[in-house]
Amino acid sequence: MKRAFLRKTAIILAAAALAGSTLAHAWNDPDNGALDVIYVPTPHQVVKRMLELAKVGPGDIHYDLGSGDGRIAIAAVKDFKAKKAIGIDLDPQRIRESLDNHKKAGVGDRVAFLNRNIFETDFSEANVISLYLLSTLNLRLRPAILDMRPGTRIITQSFTMSDWTPDHFEVVEFEENGHRGSRNVYLSLSRPRLPANGR
Repeated sequence: MKRAFLRKTAIILAAAALAGSTLAHAWNDPDNGALDVIYVPTPHQVVKRMLELAKVGPGDIHYDLGSGDGRIAIAAVKDFKAKKAIGIDLDPQRIRESLDNHKKAGVGDRVAFLNRNIFETDFSEANVISLYLLSTLNLRLRPAILDMRPGTRIITQSFTMSDWTPDHFEVVEFEENGHRGSRNVYLSLSRPRLPANGR
């Protein structure tokens, strides 16, 4: 069992390296009870550009699904003046880091972090959602997103919303801690769910 888990972890690490990215803990593997992905923070330059593209501002309610150390949710309120931001992450360690960063940022009760599975979370009040998940997981979230208000902004990094054509795509370059790289950033606007007959 342990050997199989290590092999699976190695595959995930290799895939993340090829994609130029690593993902926050947002869900778990039901087969072994372990968190199914590893975590590396989103570079600050990418955070800033994601929120710029989503046009986050006063009145917005932002949810970051797989929020890691909380930097995107905190930036949404502190730097972009969102009304409220909620970060969701399954890893207790990431939540502890988020709460430490929350305290340092001084954003008060406008930012909160919840230690839970994104697929068991109601985020329907949001009008801005940020994601850093595999396309297959983005696809699993799509039914919930389709039920949201038309025009809800979904900003994803490195991975798309599967077969949805994004409304905007941009390559964001960054330099952080001596490392240079780039991330693909996609902005999609939610649309009304079509009736069963497609009309």
